[in-house]
Formats: sequence, structure tokens, C-alpha cells
Amino acid sequence: MILYRLSNIQKVYPGRTVLDISSLEIEAGKVYALLGPNGAGKTTLLNILAFLDAPSCGEMSFRSRKVRFTEAVLQQLRKKVVMVDQHPIMFTTSVYKNVEFGLKIRGVPKIDRERLVAESLDLVGMRRFISAPAHRLSGGETQRVALARALALSPEVFLCDEPTSGIDAENRQVVVDILRQINREKQISLIFTTHDRAQANSLTRRILSLEGGSLRAAAYENVFTGLIETRSDSTRCFRVRNGLRIKLTKSQAGPQGGRSRIVIDPAGLKLMPRTGNRQPADAISGRVVSAAFENDHVRVVVDAGVSLTAYLPQAEYRDKRILVGDAVDLLALPESIHFL
Repeated sequence: MILYRLSNIQKVYPGRTVLDISSLEIEAGKVYALLGPNGAGKTTLLNILAFLDAPSCGEMSFRSRKVRFTEAVLQQLRKKVVMVDQHPIMFTTSVYKNVEFGLKIRGVPKIDRERLVAESLDLVGMRRFISAPAHRLSGGETQRVALARALALSPEVFLCDEPTSGIDAENRQVVVDILRQINREKQISLIFTTHDRAQANSLTRRILSLEGGSLRAAAYENVFTGLIETRSDSTRCFRVRNGLRIKLTKSQAGPQGGRSRIVIDPAGLKLMPRTGNRQPADAISGRVVSAAFENDHVRVVVDAGVSLTAYLPQAEYRDKRILVGDAVDLLALPESIHFL
């Protein structure tokens, strides 16, 4: 089921457009990572998805119903969505009262509040801090209590703005594990922003990239600048530095003349062990320099004169028995190549 559907959404401030999304669909019950540099529009998009802000123009639907950006409608929708800020603020009272606050505002009976607070703190591993002063917690502990506070409201959607920013490595992994557990056990839709591509891939393969307020093909890896060349047989290729050439299809004309930029989706790079000296036509030769398990995939980095990253399902990686140092060939599927 489609959770959100956005069409021609823009957010415009005097003198600049900070968000411009022609089309976006987000499925219910899934995890989405939103990548992009500072100023790309990530937080603006989260605020619109959280019904905290209205777009300047365009249409949005939530669970197949068109959203009317009136205060009465938005108040009802806000009960279905929670947003955890990058730097959550705790009241100067106990952890219990911080987690309970939203439930009291919604008129939840005391006996149910006690149960929901305890369950939420258990899930994030903070039950033993239930009586502790929340404003004196560490950064990682504060983030976990913020997740519990949001979780207690039983939302349909979790929106997290840089949920691991500014906390230590140990708590970063704890927060990532909590988010994975919330989605898996509660079937809550999760959308989070991050600068960390590896972290995004550890949680999901559904990655959205924002650049200058617009959605781009999944970026940050396999982004290259080069020239389009026409071969003697009239086929076209994209020439990157160090002599690397990537074949283009007829439909991938790209910009005419001058330098261009492309991105290759790591999931669209097919990796094959090199057998003998024979190389498939239009394959890219290289050598594996690293392989790391990330969730149910393996991130393989290949030195092909430039660094190329491929994401393989774990079963496929094991079947091919590829090890660091092995010579390999790479093929880029046509649908994985996009011009920026």
C-alpha cells in the first residue's frame, strides 16, 4: 500500500526554491533513508511529511486520501505521524514524565500510560532510567528516550532527522538497531535522514537522494564526471578518467557536448569473478579492495582505476566466492546509469 504520494510539490521562500519534487511514492511499513548534503531540503521534506509544514504548491495524499492543508485536517494527521528531531529536548523532570507527556495530552488513561511508558522504555533499553532526570542524560541516552517518547504514541509513521548525529559510536549502533526493531516488530513506517551512506544501507535498500531540493538517483557512490564518446561502430560510451569507459544504450543519450556527470546505482553493478584472460564485452576490469556485510547485502569496493561500489545479496556474494584481492569484471545494467 502506498503511504505517501507526492506530486509537483514545491516549497518556496522569497528568492529561492528549497524543495521541488515532481513525483514521489513511499510504501507503508517500509524503511526509507533520505540522503543529501546540508541545505539539500531533507528537513523541509520531513516537515511536510510530518504535516508540520505545508508546501507552497503541489498535491500530497496520505493512505490514498488527498491531504487538505487546513489546521483541522493537519491536527488529525499529526496523531498518526511522529517526528524525532536531530537534537531532542527533554523536560527538566523524570524520564517517565517525559515519555508520558504526549499520552497525557491525548487523554490516555493512567493505567494505559504506565503500561505504554514501560513497554516503550523496555524496547529502547532505558527502563532502568525511568526515574532519572531526563535533562541530565547523555546524548545517546537522550536519543533513546526520544524514540521511546515517540513510540509510546503508537504512530503509523516514524520520521527521524539525523537520529545518530552527535552521539558516540556505541550508541549510534544501538539507535540503528532500535530503529530496525521498531520497523520489524511494530510494522511502523520509518523515514530517516542521514549523511552516512553505509548507515543507510545497513537499514534499507530504499534510498532517496536530495540535491538542491530535487530527488536524484542514489548518489554519494559511483558518481563520475567525464565525456560522452561515439565509437567507430556508432555505439556510445561514457569515458571517465584513467581510461575507464562505460557503455551507454541508445536511450541514454545524455547531454550533448562538454563534460557530464553520471551516477551508477551500486545495486545495478553485476560482479563476476575473472576466469582466465577472457573478459566479457563492455565489462569493467578491477580488483576487490574491500567487502563488508551490511544487513542482508555485501558492499564490495573494486579498484578499476577509479573506485566502484557494488551491492550484492549475501547469497549471491557467497555463491561467487569473491574475496578481497580477487580480479573481477563488472557490468553496469543500463537501468542503473543516470545522468545528473
